[in-house]
Amino acid sequence: MTDKKTDALSRRAFLTSTAAAGVTAATLTPGHANAQSEERWDYEADFVSIGAGVSGLSAAVSALEHGASVILVDENFDIGGHGMVSGGVVHLGGGTSVQRKHGIEDSAESVYQDWIRADHPLARYNDRDIVRAFADENAPTFEWLIANGVEFHEEEMVGPQMASSVARQVRTRQWPNKDEIYTTRPSRRGSGLVRALENKARENGAEILLEHRMTRIIREEPRAGRVLGIEVEHEGRTLRIRGRKGILVATGGHGNSIPFRRMFDARLTEEYAVAGDPYSRKSADGEIAAMTLGAALWGTSAQSNEAERVLQKPEHIGAKYGYSSLHWPADSPIFDRIGGEGLTNIDWTNAILVTLEGRRFYDETVDSYDFLAACMEWHGDPGKRNGGGPIWAIFDHAAVERQGWNPTPPYVDPNGYFFSANTIAELAAKIENPFQPKPMDGTVLDATVSRYNRFAATGTDDDFDKPAPFPAIDTPPFYAAWATPLVHDSYTGLRTNASAQVMDLYGQVIEGLYCAGECQGGLNQHGLGRSIVFGRIAGRHAAQS
Repeated sequence: MTDKKTDALSRRAFLTSTAAAGVTAATLTPGHANAQSEERWDYEADFVSIGAGVSGLSAAVSALEHGASVILVDENFDIGGHGMVSGGVVHLGGGTSVQRKHGIEDSAESVYQDWIRADHPLARYNDRDIVRAFADENAPTFEWLIANGVEFHEEEMVGPQMASSVARQVRTRQWPNKDEIYTTRPSRRGSGLVRALENKARENGAEILLEHRMTRIIREEPRAGRVLGIEVEHEGRTLRIRGRKGILVATGGHGNSIPFRRMFDARLTEEYAVAGDPYSRKSADGEIAAMTLGAALWGTSAQSNEAERVLQKPEHIGAKYGYSSLHWPADSPIFDRIGGEGLTNIDWTNAILVTLEGRRFYDETVDSYDFLAACMEWHGDPGKRNGGGPIWAIFDHAAVERQGWNPTPPYVDPNGYFFSANTIAELAAKIENPFQPKPMDGTVLDATVSRYNRFAATGTDDDFDKPAPFPAIDTPPFYAAWATPLVHDSYTGLRTNASAQVMDLYGQVIEGLYCAGECQGGLNQHGLGRSIVFGRIAGRHAAQS
C-alpha cells in the first residue's frame, strides 16, 4: 500500500490481536506477488467474506473455529448489515433446546418436509438439496449460536409461521448498548445477534475492514480456474485481498439495484425505497461480480410470487423510509440520512391514498398483493410506463388529533416527503418530490376529497368499498404524507450447492467462491435462519478445503 505509516499501524494492530487469539494470523503483505496468478496482494487470509452482516459473521466464526484465518470487508461504517436493524427472529428448528423446553416435537426431517411441500407457495419451488442441508443443520446451528454468545428470549417462541408446521422461531435479545442500536423500537433485537457474533469473530482473530467496498472478484481466468481474491475501494485507493481457501459473497441481496430488481418485476422502478435503508444497502454488487465470472441465478420464481410479496405497505408515512419494523429516532447516529421518523400507528380510516395525479385507487385499509399491484399501476406519468410513481396519504387536522401525531420535524420530513396547507388545492400545489414528475392538479385532488367526503356522510364508499365508518377530510390544515410502498427482502440469488459453493451456468462449481444469505437462491424463506446456516456451512467448508 502507498501509505506506509498507516499500513504499519494496521499490520501491527492486526497481528497483535490475532496472535493474542491463538490462531493463524491473516497476513497483510503489501507488494506480495502470487506466483500462480502474478497478482499483487495487499492483504491475505484463508477466508474472506464480502460483507460483515449475519451471513458473513456466521461464516467468519465458523471458519475460525476450524483453523482458518479470516478477513471480512464491508462497505458500511459498522458491521451487521440488515441484521443489525432486524427484529432478531431466528427461524431454526429441528429439535432445538428451546423447542424441547416448550414441549415442541420437531426433527430435521420435519423441517425438510415442511419446506419442500407442494401445498405451500413458499415451499413448492425450493431447491430440495438446499433445503436438505438447511434442515440437517437447523438444530446444531441453533445450539452453536448459544455456544458463541447469542442470547435468546427463550421464554417465548414465535409461530408456526410461513411453511413451518410447528413453532421454530425465537427472538434474540437486543444489544444493551443504546449507542450501538440504530432505532429505539424494542423489536430491533437483531443487534444482539450480530454484536455477539462480531465479538466472537474478533476474539478469535478476524480482521474486519469497514468502509471497504468490493469492486471485483478475482479469478485465475475470467471464466475458468479458481477464485483467488477480491478488489476493494477504500479512501480512494484500490486494494487487493487474497482468500487462499475461499471468498464468500454475503452482500445482502439486490433490492437497491434498480436494474437488477427489475429483472424479476419490471414495475419496481426508482420510487420504491428498500427495507433497512439507509443503514445498509442491498446493492447486488456480490451477485453481479459473481455473474461476471459465469455464476448462475437460482430459484428466481421466489422473487416475484404472490406468497412472499416483494413490496410492503409502509407503516410510517411522511418520511422516505417507512418499513414496518424500523422507526428511526432523531437521536439515531444516522438520522442525517433519514430526514424524518415518520408518523406511525396509522389507522387507515383517517386518510385516503392518492396517486401522483391526486386520484384514489383502492381501499386504504387493505394490505394485500392486489393493493400493491394497484400501487404499481400506470398512473399517468408521461415519462415512464413502468412503476406507479408516488403514493400520497391525504388527511386533515382532525385526523392528526385522533392519531395523536405531531406533524412537525423530526417526526416528518418537509424536504419533499410531507406538506401542509389550508386548502386542498393549495396542498396539491405544494407537493414537490424527486419522484413526482409533474405538479399534482389541485382541481383533481379537490374533487377526489370532495367525493370521498360525500361517501363519509353516507357511510358507503361507492368506489372501493372501504369499510364504514370513516370520517370526512374537512378540517384544515390539510396534509400530504409520502406513503409509497417499499421493497422488502431478496428471495432469490446465486445458485449454490448444499455446501454453499457457487455454481455456474453449466452447473459446475466455481472453485473458491461461496455464497450465503439474501444473495443465495434456492430457499424462499424470510428471516435470519437461512443466512446463519449457510454462512456457517460456507466458513466450515472453505476452512476444511
